[in-house]
Amino acid sequence: MADPYSTLGVSRSATEKDIKSAYRKLAKELHPDKNKDKPDATERFSKVTQAYDLLSDKDMRAKFDRGEIDADGNPAMPFGMGGGGFGGARPGGGPNGYSSRDFQGFGAEDLDIGDLFEGLFGRGGAGGAGAARGGAGGPAGGFRGPPPPPPRKGADIRYKLAVPFIDAASRAKQRITLADGKTIDLSLPAGVEDGTQMRLKGKGQQGAGGFGDGIVTINIQPHAHFWRDGDDVRLDLPITLDEAVHGGKVKVPTVDGAVMLTVAPGSSSGKVLRLKGKGFSTKVGGRGDQLVTLEIHLPKDLTELSTRLEGWSDDGDIRSDMGV
Repeated sequence: MADPYSTLGVSRSATEKDIKSAYRKLAKELHPDKNKDKPDATERFSKVTQAYDLLSDKDMRAKFDRGEIDADGNPAMPFGMGGGGFGGARPGGGPNGYSSRDFQGFGAEDLDIGDLFEGLFGRGGAGGAGAARGGAGGPAGGFRGPPPPPPRKGADIRYKLAVPFIDAASRAKQRITLADGKTIDLSLPAGVEDGTQMRLKGKGQQGAGGFGDGIVTINIQPHAHFWRDGDDVRLDLPITLDEAVHGGKVKVPTVDGAVMLTVAPGSSSGKVLRLKGKGFSTKVGGRGDQLVTLEIHLPKDLTELSTRLEGWSDDGDIRSDMGV
């Protein structure tokens, strides 16, 4: 992947606000729903989202800036392990013969090599650390030392799960394929946010003490029209001049499907209307709301409108509160 700063079009000194602003602009511009006639838009959208995922995480960004990880979030492997593995492993693989790329959703940084070896071989065999501490074969009456620790579980396996914005808001079940090839359906937790982690007991690697866990990190994908504001969902809704002047019912998209919304006569651009219970789930129960901001769009051809308004002017002092 290219340098994430270049992908988002920001400098390395960019603030969190700069990065978020650049991402939101690009996400709207490249969203697949708005570029169905541009095959490369989906790939560019994916790269922009991946760059934002890295740079919006303070720890990941710091590691990338220090050269500890690459643009994909994988370790830079300073010891030259990239060209081959340990004895008997596949080229580029780890000690068990598997490459970090063999498993969906987790990188090499998620494999604890110490845990892996301890899981496979225990904490010392004959003549190993246990013998050095003294044991049945040591001097008669000698100090036997503390008992060995219990066998450790296998390493956790980490996954990243991309969740569509609408699915996250409505808590639709998400299907994920695990490292063992099995597929399960996940129920998203109440109050789910971008970066929320879910623990799957016993879905990690096997060790002498049992299986580790699967750790799933939720990445909520941007939407072409909706965006999140706390537990609320926001939407800019275009309306015609006729709808603004005379009012009426207009169809509005929500994360649960389209609904009819009443626009009052004489509504101005910027007016915010509230749809109860159409936002994200909250951690304490219930859901936030959807906030709809009206945007009046004039017709492209203003000839007829200009003719109708000829001889009329609006004398209202609409900027008086601004001191001008």
